[in-house]
Amino acid sequence: MTHAAVLILLGPPGAGKGTQARMLEERFGLVQLSTGDLLRAAVAAGTPAGLAAKSVMEAGGLVSDEIVLAILKDRMAAPDTARGVILDGFPRTPGQARALDALLADQGLRIDAAISLDVDDAQMVARVSGRYTCADCGEGYHDDFKQPAVAGTCDKCDGTAFKRRADDNAETVGARLTAYHASTAPLIAYYDGQGVLRRVDGMAAIDAIADDLGSIVHEVTA
Repeated sequence: MTHAAVLILLGPPGAGKGTQARMLEERFGLVQLSTGDLLRAAVAAGTPAGLAAKSVMEAGGLVSDEIVLAILKDRMAAPDTARGVILDGFPRTPGQARALDALLADQGLRIDAAISLDVDDAQMVARVSGRYTCADCGEGYHDDFKQPAVAGTCDKCDGTAFKRRADDNAETVGARLTAYHASTAPLIAYYDGQGVLRRVDGMAAIDAIADDLGSIVHEVTA
């Protein structure tokens, strides 16, 4: 890679953003920055930003842009992000996208590609409600689409404890889809206007999606 790549994965809950980001991370040495995970870590650590975010997150709201950007800026300053990052979960609105553009510009960076995983909304509730992760390493699985090779044992770390997010239920997923279409989908138009939007069939097989994403990464970092 000739420069640090900054990629954004777009798509509604259950589109597979987290799974694909981890695959890109392993393949290209990029660092997945899931703002949800970063915020939860800040809450667990009891940092000022974490405490500020805690009540908002528990209510299912969106944490302020200032808090998220501050956490992102600190994380992107770490040495392990030198090859590039994959943003998963932020920005969520055009306003946040503009703020992110300004933050990146201050560091001599830019958005190289905003990739939309296009999916069928009708299948999202079933997809999300069936997912779970390894409690030790965070590897993602699904009741229907991706079971461990050995039942009850994580493929990646051999852990035997698994967990499901409390908000992965039909009611909450439906609300998140509504919020996505109302607030986040306009990002597609925003990044299309900047000439960095790419579209990938998010309903394809996991490996096929990974191949499409890999081709995009090769192109923008050549």
